[in-house]
Amino acid sequence: MLYIVLLLVLAALGLLVTALITGTSLWAWVSIGLSVLAGLLLLVDWLRRRKRADADDAADSETDSDASADSDSAEEKDKDEAAPVEEDAEQTALLPATGELGDPADVPEPKAEKPVSEGEPKSEAKAVRDTPPGVEETAPEDLEVVKELEDEVVVVDEYPRYHLVDCGWLSGRDTIPIGVGEARQLGFTPCARCGPDAVLAAAHR
Repeated sequence: MLYIVLLLVLAALGLLVTALITGTSLWAWVSIGLSVLAGLLLLVDWLRRRKRADADDAADSETDSDASADSDSAEEKDKDEAAPVEEDAEQTALLPATGELGDPADVPEPKAEKPVSEGEPKSEAKAVRDTPPGVEETAPEDLEVVKELEDEVVVVDEYPRYHLVDCGWLSGRDTIPIGVGEARQLGFTPCARCGPDAVLAAAHR
């Protein structure tokens, strides 16, 4: 198209020069007609190019929108696929792996706390355990023997009784060894549970 316009312009220029040389107005009018035709061709070419550019822009926008829609649908599909995987992972984490279930008989039962006594609160049981045993009723003849002995017994700090070393009440307690005669002089009294006075007096008869 541009070549045609260029040829028309050159022809119009040549005819204009010819009209000036010969003084004939006909060549001048023909030159003007060729110039107008070249202008019309340029206008038509410009309009065609603009329409093509608008069509290309519309096609590009549709392509971009389609690509965006495809991307959104792909992301939603990925999310939909990832959601079941996460749910399966959580469910799997809550269940033991295959082969780890084992025989129910092999699973140790939880250790139950040692019952204190039926219907007795733990606080009352602790108070009973912290209460020292009663006082042993020592026979007068045993008392005469024990007062002179230096055999070792044990006492517990802040408790008024003295005990044999194997007394069951001493379990888990810090004990202090002391002579039985010294214990009696310090005001300690014999434990009714292990009976230290009777045991020691019988051992020295």
